[in-house]
Amino acid sequence: MDPALMGSLQHCCCRLPKMGDTWAQLPWPGPFHPAMLLVSLLLAAGVAHLEAGTSCPVLCTCHNQVVDCSGQRLFSVPPDLPMDTRNLSLAHNRITAVPPGYLTCYMELQVLDLRNNSLMELPPGLFLHAKRLAHLDLSYNNLSHVPADMFQEAHGLVHIDLSHNPWLRRVHPRAFQGLVQLRDLDLSYGGLAFLSLEALEDLPGLVTLQIGGNPWVCGCTMEPLLKWLRNRIQRCTADSQLAECRGPPEVEGAPLFSLTEESFKACHLTLTLDDYLFIAFVGFVVSIASVATNFLLGITANCCHRWSKASEEEEI
Repeated sequence: MDPALMGSLQHCCCRLPKMGDTWAQLPWPGPFHPAMLLVSLLLAAGVAHLEAGTSCPVLCTCHNQVVDCSGQRLFSVPPDLPMDTRNLSLAHNRITAVPPGYLTCYMELQVLDLRNNSLMELPPGLFLHAKRLAHLDLSYNNLSHVPADMFQEAHGLVHIDLSHNPWLRRVHPRAFQGLVQLRDLDLSYGGLAFLSLEALEDLPGLVTLQIGGNPWVCGCTMEPLLKWLRNRIQRCTADSQLAECRGPPEVEGAPLFSLTEESFKACHLTLTLDDYLFIAFVGFVVSIASVATNFLLGITANCCHRWSKASEEEEI
C-alpha cells in the first residue's frame, strides 16, 4: 500500500471516536424494543459527532470553524483538530515537517496558513483530499523546490504564496498543473534563476504574479517565459520594478521586463552556406600558416645550431 495513503488512514483513524465509551454512557431501556434501540443509536451517533467536531488542540483557540495556533512556538503540527475546520493558522511557529495525510480528515478546510516556519518540504499527496482549499500561505519557510503535482487535486486553490523561501531553486514544470482557478501566485524573494514557461502557461485564471527579488539569469532559456509575460502583462499584474537580471554580465541589473526581442537576437543567429565556407577557408588558411611558421622556426633553429657549432670549431 502507498505509504502516503497508509499515513492518511492512520492519521484519520487515530481520531475516530470510541463508540463503546459513548454507548456505555447511554441508559439501557430495559426489555428489548426496536424503537428504543433506534433512538439509542441515533443518540450515540450524535454524541460521537459532537465529540469529534468540537475538540480544540492545546495552545490553540477555536471559534466559528477557525483554528488559530499561530505564535505558539510549536515544533510540530497539533495532532487533533475539529473535523469541520475551515480556517487553520499555524503561522509564526517552528514547525519543521507536516506528517503525510495530515489534512485527510478535514474536508471543509478552505484556508491554510503555514507562513514563517521551518518547512523544507511537504509530503507527497498532502492536498489530495483538500478539494475546498482556496488560500495557501507557505511564505517565509525553507522550501528548496516545488515538485510535480505538489497541489494535486487541490483544484479550488485561488491564492498561493511561496514568497521569501530563500532556498527555493526549482519549480517543476508541472508544479501547478490543474489549478485552473488560481488567480494569485507569489514566487518573489526566493532563489529562482529560471522558471519554465510550462509551469505558468496552463493557468488561465492567473491575475497576479509576483517574481521580483530572485536572481534571474536572463539567458536564451528565459526568452519563452518573458515573451509570454509581455503578452499577458495587461491581464497579469506583475512586480516589474523588482524583477531584475543577475546575469549574464551584459544585462546584469536590467529590469526583467525591459528585455525585448532584440535582447535575444543572438539566440536566433543561424549560419548560411557562405558562412560555413568562409569559416572553413579561414581554418584552412590558419592551418597552412601554422605549418609554414613551424617550418620556418625549425629551419631557423637548425641554422643557429650549425652556426654555433662552426664557431666552436674555428676557436679550437
